[in-house]
Amino acid sequence: MDGRGRALDNIFVERFWRTLKYEWLYLNDYERVRDLRCGLRESMDVCNDERLHSSLNYRTPREFFLPTGRDR
Repeated sequence: MDGRGRALDNIFVERFWRTLKYEWLYLNDYERVRDLRCGLRESMDVCNDERLHSSLNYRTPREFFLPTGRDR
């Protein structure tokens, strides 16, 4: 945060970490760091490639941010 009372600065990142923890990390038990990293990559791929986001007009982040010639 930039300063006192600037909680909205990190709202998107905070929401991402909350979703990651509650929908993925707390539901899985990993014994090795390698497995944890693979699971994290899989979770982020689902978020970027499969999950539709209302703030992105119900598109995936990959569809929205990668140039495809489609209007936003």
